[in-house]
Amino acid sequence: MLFNSIQFAFFYVIVTFLYFILPFRFRWLLLLIASCYFYMAFVPIYILILGFTIVIDYFAGIYIEQNKGKKRKMLLVVSLVANIGILLFFKYFNFINFNIGALLENFDHKNPIPYLSILLPIGLSFHTFQAMSYTIEVYRGNQSAERHFGIYSLYVMFYPQLVAGPIERPQNLLYQFHRKHNFNYKMMTSGLKLMAWGLFKKVVIADRLAIVVNQVFDTPENYNSLGLIIAVIFFTFQIFCDFSGYSDMAIGAARTMGFKLMKNFDMPYHSKSIDEFWKRWHISLSTWFKDYLYIPLGGNRVKIPRWYLNLFIVFLVSGLWHGANWTFIIWGALHGFYLVFGLITKKVRNEIGKILRLNRLPFLSVISTFILVSFAWIFFRAQDLSSAWNIISRIWYGLPDLPHQILNIKNVGIELPNLLISFALIFFLEFIHELQKNYYLIRRVQSSNSFVRWSIYYVLVMTILAMGVFNHSQFIYFQF
Repeated sequence: MLFNSIQFAFFYVIVTFLYFILPFRFRWLLLLIASCYFYMAFVPIYILILGFTIVIDYFAGIYIEQNKGKKRKMLLVVSLVANIGILLFFKYFNFINFNIGALLENFDHKNPIPYLSILLPIGLSFHTFQAMSYTIEVYRGNQSAERHFGIYSLYVMFYPQLVAGPIERPQNLLYQFHRKHNFNYKMMTSGLKLMAWGLFKKVVIADRLAIVVNQVFDTPENYNSLGLIIAVIFFTFQIFCDFSGYSDMAIGAARTMGFKLMKNFDMPYHSKSIDEFWKRWHISLSTWFKDYLYIPLGGNRVKIPRWYLNLFIVFLVSGLWHGANWTFIIWGALHGFYLVFGLITKKVRNEIGKILRLNRLPFLSVISTFILVSFAWIFFRAQDLSSAWNIISRIWYGLPDLPHQILNIKNVGIELPNLLISFALIFFLEFIHELQKNYYLIRRVQSSNSFVRWSIYYVLVMTILAMGVFNHSQFIYFQF
């Protein structure tokens, strides 16, 4: 069930209405049943996978808390192996098998292991990581084991953030299911506004940009350097609006019922460095890798070469987390390289910046970071490495002719109305972000008189209905 569908609109209204009229003791059951129904709307049989890991992690948490020494560690390992094993099987089996086969072919051997026709369970990486954080935190002593099986199941399956995050920690979410949330008008209206803004970013901006992006990335040989650059920029904003739009809707839907989910995006394309970008982009995943991979590896408490290696490993694993394809691994490796190279050259760059007085032009850092991030997105979006290299090479060899292409932009191969509308939507998005930087936009709107507020709401809804692309387009991050 997609957030940008009529089915979800009815589902959300019914579930939220029932949530507030039911006695508190039955609310967890309602949310659990609703979450099961929500997940089974995709591939019903895969609910069994969730059930399997939930049972293992539930009992693992209890026994970890009750035991000491090696037995606790063994129970944690059992939990992690179960979760990672399922992730490896469904998401990476064919990828690993394909690469083993390619390697064996170099030695004139045939791979005897057959490929499996399996469909990746939707959102598998997200709820797997959320489940793993629970047993790890219980093991560390930061979280008490949850005795209520239904509540623990709901922690893993809570429908707003089940398939694409934010990836919550048990300390932030579990206790909220034990608290009674009375109807709160401010939280209800705040959540609905956030959901509307998220829907706007998805169906009006992301899905409209996708028209151009899909067209160009599917047949890059039909476009010149300028057309490809435009498609890369459009995808950079498409994936942001698509994913942050989902996060806004998830956070908003939970907020209307009184739940508080963590912030997942903070204007990442305004970052002045790659390090800052990853503090603003997919925050729940970045902090997950920091807490459960980077710090256990030693973090920055080791010698400098090992520190750089730790950072690179984290980003390499992050790339692999996103998908079983070499394009995602290269994407992660690029960000790892960006970060390590930035640390190595930091002193030199600072000195050059002082000499040239570049500190007076902070937007240059924002632009350079945006270019690096956009370049990496080529690998993320491309179907395979050959396609990515084809796009990059066509852009590179066409750069000398770029001024001429700009003067003849009508011949770029993209329909002019789509081009103009897409750029206008990007400028509007950045205009809103600039307003948010100067003052908190939502509070400003809330403090306005009722005529201004309702005019804004009306325009937003009408714009969604008039300009939205309602083709039931799946959210990009659902595939992870």
